[in-house]
Amino acid sequence: MVDYPQIGKLAPNFLTVGVFNKKLGKIRLSDYRGKKYVLLIFYPANFTPVSPTELITLSDRIAEFRKLSTQILAISIDSPFSHLRSLLSSRYEGGLANLQFPLVSDLTQKITNDYKLLTDDGMAFPGVVLIDKEGVIQYYTVNNLLCGRNINEILRILESIQYLKEHPGQACPVDWNYGDKTIYSHPLKSKLYFKELYSPQKN
Repeated sequence: MVDYPQIGKLAPNFLTVGVFNKKLGKIRLSDYRGKKYVLLIFYPANFTPVSPTELITLSDRIAEFRKLSTQILAISIDSPFSHLRSLLSSRYEGGLANLQFPLVSDLTQKITNDYKLLTDDGMAFPGVVLIDKEGVIQYYTVNNLLCGRNINEILRILESIQYLKEHPGQACPVDWNYGDKTIYSHPLKSKLYFKELYSPQKN
């Protein structure tokens, strides 16, 4: 039985080498605790077909994540030197020039294995792990290796989780976006939402 990381549990900590602004340095997940949300973006490897499209889009939209006090860390099984090579390569070559967040090296595959995202070929499945400021996992999802992730959906989930932490007793219904009407999490109080939305007069 695979023991997947559970929502509501502390995220497995790690200390490894990352590359940012063309410089190598240590990255420890626990250093962000109490300061920022952390979005872990696992991807198979540098110069794979789908990953650059995701990482470049995340980078181009970094202001939206910074506004939500969220640090992005992109993790693959590549060496720090492979990461550096990718960051020195232009986008039209499949590289990640001018990336606005660190690339994290998991050469030993320990981080990827701790988050249960290691493929049979020794790469990482495209996983997304959202960790709150207390270091607790709030969201965990895994994609097909050839299926690109939706950045709008990641932002939507991030906004909804932050909203709920700031508004206890509320819940976000289907397709909720920031500013939409919420619903009470209490089963009895939630009936008010259903009465308003599905009243016979509206149907």
